[in-house]
Amino acid sequence: MALVRRSSMLLYSHPDDIDSHRVRIVLAEKAISVEIINIDPNDPPSDFLEINPYGTLPTLVDRDLVINQSNVIMEYLDERFPHPPLLPVYPINRAKLRLMVHRIESDWYDQVKNIVAGKSVEQSRSNLILLIRRIIPILSDYDYFMSEEFSMLDAVLAPLLWRAPLYGVDLAEISPVVQQYAMRIFSRNCFEVSLTRKEMTIREGMFDDVN
Repeated sequence: MALVRRSSMLLYSHPDDIDSHRVRIVLAEKAISVEIINIDPNDPPSDFLEINPYGTLPTLVDRDLVINQSNVIMEYLDERFPHPPLLPVYPINRAKLRLMVHRIESDWYDQVKNIVAGKSVEQSRSNLILLIRRIIPILSDYDYFMSEEFSMLDAVLAPLLWRAPLYGVDLAEISPVVQQYAMRIFSRNCFEVSLTRKEMTIREGMFDDVN
């Protein structure tokens, strides 16, 4: 399915940044027209630092609005472009999803950061595997994470699960349920569209076309 032009905005990203990746998934799921500008976070250009002095990625620019936190960007996009919705309608369910996103960012992503930084790698890998094992009962009950529909939670988990081989984690070895869930997400059009050439090399041969 081709992207449908809905808006004109800029996303400062990096071809292999896990936080940028989840924003790209939301953009693709909602078919939002966006210009993606890849920059080196270790050597950001001066014009980028003018709009985001922190130099952090991803950064979304929509007219006069600048957002430099991935979870805030994702929620902003969901509110501005409500179809298809990625957050629940009811406040209680929405709060539960936000709490789970926070847990994933605090627990799962912290382990990933340790592995990438070479800090307590074996312990962090073991912790990550344990965290993944804990969601098996949830994945057994739904097509997606805590839902029958693709949601913000899946967009947050997808980039991490895609990078599992880089972290020395075998999803199929953990559980066929986890592997099936991951493949269900990876086969979605929004995920394929979101991948950069750099990210595609993580699992070479899975798709015929690259973006």
